Amino acid sequence: MKLAVAGKGGVGKTTVASLLARIYAAEGKKVIAIDADPDANLATALGIPVEEARRITPIVELKDLIEQRTGAKPGTTGTFFKLNPKVDDIPERFSAQKDNVRLMVMGTVKGGGTGCICPESTLLRSLLAHLLLERFEVVIMDMDAGLEHLGRGTAQGVEAFIIVVEPGQRSLETAKAIKRLAEDLGIGECYVVGSKTQSDADRQFIMDNLPGFEVLGFVSYDPKIVEADRQGWGIFESAPEAVEEVREIKTKLEISIDKKNQGGRIEQKDS
Repeated sequence: MKLAVAGKGGVGKTTVASLLARIYAAEGKKVIAIDADPDANLATALGIPVEEARRITPIVELKDLIEQRTGAKPGTTGTFFKLNPKVDDIPERFSAQKDNVRLMVMGTVKGGGTGCICPESTLLRSLLAHLLLERFEVVIMDMDAGLEHLGRGTAQGVEAFIIVVEPGQRSLETAKAIKRLAEDLGIGECYVVGSKTQSDADRQFIMDNLPGFEVLGFVSYDPKIVEADRQGWGIFESAPEAVEEVREIKTKLEISIDKKNQGGRIEQKDS
């Protein structure tokens, strides 16, 4: 399973991404969790202690590694460098571990933007392609709304995009923009998870205002999640109600993907 979790900042996507990763890990599966959000805080959400999380160096800041693998210094443009650098050893060397979850923090290409043609961006995209297309672990990506680092070829390895929204117009507009970006990258499977809902009215608001989206479920507003964030505690251990809500969301997602895959196989057989 290769999943990308995206949404407007502050809607709760890191909560959803961390719980999905921990739930798969609790089932005995090996998981690679990728923090590809510039506001990186997936480590503490997973339950990695704050001091250990602070010692994690984002891949984009490993300047010696980037120069060694691409042949060019980070920050340079308009020069020759390798477009397919060696990356297969990076997950084991530059990651933090929490139970069956291996966390990698990508970091942000400063000044380059999404379309940056530079050594840093090239290494990150090659690394994502390796993780999504060549590895056999469950991969959960916590991404920003701009889908930084995700190229069209790499995106083909993503089985589903989960867009996390809260009951507010700005969040819903961001969800529509993310879906357009995902479709441009060739990803057709976009799902919605409602977050921070406090009533049936909140949940109905999300469903009414996102026609054409499949809503997998909702993660209710929970003071325990807020407290876990404040204290730097893992959400999996701190908010059992949220764990069960995300477990149900995971089940619905897998059923939906399986049905669509079966439909595709039937069409191929008929043709």
